[in-house]
Amino acid sequence: QVQLVESGGGLVQSGGSLRLTCVVSGRTFSIYAMGWFRQPPGKVREFVATINWGHNTYVADSMKGRFTISRDNTKNTVYLQMNSLKPEDTAVYYCAAGRRPYDSGFANGSDQYATWGQGTQVTVSS
Repeated sequence: QVQLVESGGGLVQSGGSLRLTCVVSGRTFSIYAMGWFRQPPGKVREFVATINWGHNTYVADSMKGRFTISRDNTKNTVYLQMNSLKPEDTAVYYCAAGRRPYDSGFANGSDQYATWGQGTQVTVSS
């Protein structure tokens, strides 16, 4: 059974930083893409960033330059480093594991992910 457990969320002031962590168990981690999505209050879930099995990354335009995704295959862990946070970054952030192994593309759609974590709340105060 595949499990994803996120941590690292919290309350931070505008301009601050947070690093989210997602630990994966129950599958071969290194051969799948991993992604981060978020759901702001009252809005639909949106794509944040993805990293494929080759460690190539893609970040949504609105977060490019502020957010960085990375992975450590020795720890079955994916990270989301968030800098220069803004109040509009307030959301529940979800980690997700890709459906297809060895996918060299960029999975920026939620339907490309098979398993999701429970989410971690990030609140940015102004």
